Amino acid sequence: MSEARELYQEIILDHNKKPRNFFKLEKADLTAEGYNPICGDRISVYLQMDGDHISNITFQGSGCAISKASASLMTSSIKGKSKEEAEDLVGKFRKLIMGEAPGDDLGKLTVFEGVSEFPARVKCASLAWHTLQAALEKKRETVSTE
Repeated sequence: MSEARELYQEIILDHNKKPRNFFKLEKADLTAEGYNPICGDRISVYLQMDGDHISNITFQGSGCAISKASASLMTSSIKGKSKEEAEDLVGKFRKLIMGEAPGDDLGKLTVFEGVSEFPARVKCASLAWHTLQAALEKKRETVSTE
């Protein structure tokens, strides 16, 4: 296994064991629920807005290591961004995990680059991001990866 791949696995395992921003944000302005029926992952995303900027973002839920690590890294990457910047990052992340574009400018999110080789894991990695997009669009129904 390459050194880079080992490092990526360590980052994913770390964010799975000690997820960042893993709590219910009591005074959330926007929320959304997500579900991945393939893996059984469930996630809730909570956002606090300051005008058009995301001043805080947290999540809760259960799921596989890829799903939880993706949500953890997502919240760390999105906090402080404008809605437009967040939506742009959602698009770039989706392209990365689908193998459609390199993640050169995505920082730690590039750990998910190899997910494109495993279609079922793409759904795990994208769940939090679909849920974030639903929260930004103020959708009420639960988002599904199916």
